[in-house]
This record gives sequence, C-alpha cells and structure tokens, in this order.
Amino acid sequence: MNSTAATGDSSLPSKARDAPLYHRLARRLEEYARLARFDRPIGTWLLLWPALWALWVAGTGRPQQKVLIIFVLGVVIMRAAGCIINDFADRNIDPHVKRTRERPLAARRVSPAEALVLAVVLGAAALWLVTRLNIFTVKLAVIGAALTVSYPFVKRFFPLPQLYLGLSFGGWSVLMAFAAQRDSLPRIAWVLYIAAVIWAAVYDTIYAMIDREDDLAIGVKSSAILFADMDRVLIGALQAMMLFALVLAGRDMNFGNWYHAGIAAAGLLFLYQQWLIRAREPAACLRAFRNNNYVGMAIFIGVLLQYVYAH
Repeated sequence: MNSTAATGDSSLPSKARDAPLYHRLARRLEEYARLARFDRPIGTWLLLWPALWALWVAGTGRPQQKVLIIFVLGVVIMRAAGCIINDFADRNIDPHVKRTRERPLAARRVSPAEALVLAVVLGAAALWLVTRLNIFTVKLAVIGAALTVSYPFVKRFFPLPQLYLGLSFGGWSVLMAFAAQRDSLPRIAWVLYIAAVIWAAVYDTIYAMIDREDDLAIGVKSSAILFADMDRVLIGALQAMMLFALVLAGRDMNFGNWYHAGIAAAGLLFLYQQWLIRAREPAACLRAFRNNNYVGMAIFIGVLLQYVYAH
C-alpha cells in the first residue's frame, strides 16, 4: 500500500497533494474534526443535557465547579471518541448508506489506523479528566467506556440497539454525576437515568427512521425496523414514559411549578415531533431528531429555575 493510501490522501487530486504543508495539515485536521463530528454538535448536546440535569440535582442547585467543568469536557471528548469508534466499526457499511457514505472513513479520506490513533488520544484525555474525580466515578467511567465501545457491534444482532445506546452512552453520565458529587447512587439517580435512557431510545429511533431502507438492505438492526408501521405509536409511548419518569423524579425531590413547566414544554415539543414524523419523510425525521435538543434544554431550564426560586 502506498503512503497516500495509508494516510487517506489518495482521494485528493495531485494538485492538493502538492499543496503547502500547512494546507495539507489543515485539511487533515478538518477531516479529523468531521470524523469526531465536531461540525455537528447536536449529538453532544443530546448527551450533555442529561448530565446537566443530574449535576444540578446531585449538587442541589449548586454543582461543584470542578465537577461541572470535567463533565462538560468529558461529554464533548467521549462523544467524539464514540463517533470515531462507531465509524471504525461501520467503515465497510457506511459506504452503502446514502446519509453516511461521505463520512471520512467511509469515503477513505481517513485511514482506519488514523481513526484508531485519534480514538486512543481522545480516550486518554477522557481518562485523565475522570481521574480528577473520586474512585467510584472512575469505576463507573470504566464500565461506561466498555459499554460505549461495544455499542457499534451490538447493533449487528440486537434488535433494539437504540435502547442499548441509551443504557451505555445516553444516560451513563447521570449515574457518574451523582457518584462524583455524592459518592453514592440514590434512588433519584436511577429514576433520572431511566428517563435519559428512554429519551435516547426516542430520539435515536427517530434518527433510525431516516436510514430504515438502507439498514434493511445491509442487515443492520434498529428499533425503527423492529417497530415497523407501529413506529410512531411506540415512539409516542416511549415519550410518555420518559415524561412520567421525570414527573416521578420531581415528586421524589418535591419540585414545583418551574420544574413541571419544563416537563410540560418538553411534552409540547414531543407532540411537535409526532407531527413532523407523521409521513416518515427523512428530512422531517431529521428535524424531529434535532428538535430533541430543545426537549433537553426545556427540562434543564425547569430544573435550574426550580432551584433559583426554591426559596
């Protein structure tokens, strides 16, 4: 294999390969950023909101500054590492899916070796961050990392990979937030974790609706495939379960009107998402998926204002 193929530059025209060194470095960094999805922050926000809910609840409205900074940075880094691991596992599948065929690994603009090195670097950075916290949080982080790495392979055979995504990645930061600030996992931590897991299953099932035909053709499992023509009904049921879990959490914490206003806003956004996916059009499903950013934000604002006006 020649050197340009090994570095993923073989797709570049000769003029680009002859460009000044700083131009080539800038291009490599741009491809790495795309590989880590830094150009698409929606996934980071969807992972960050549950962490922020838990940080504020575990810190009774005043999360520890060091813990907050570590968690925000950790979510950004781990989401990037998770995307790279996912693309590495799917590098021979993504070229056959319309939405993913232009990803750096799928398009062979980045080599598998480069992707692995970048994933290791990001993983090391995340490990360094978590070691600034207590040992209980470190233990949970190791389990969470193992679950995250396994996710791309689970979807080869597990019919509900969106649920596994929630268990392993979407909600794990909730448990870690309580471990970091309380050194324990009280009942409220598990209730919020369940809410975050269900929410991840909701938004990732909507996302999977975009690729349903391609996934059927290549044999990848998804809840959108499993749910079939019952997809909207079952997504609605999951949305209701997530809101109910949040109501239970609020009752456990004796939260009042501000918190419930946030849940009500989230419920209205869920109704809007149902309207968007009514015809199962890919573009509308993508809009519904992205709309979940406002769901997480509404709930966080409710939690925040509840503590601000608690007295």
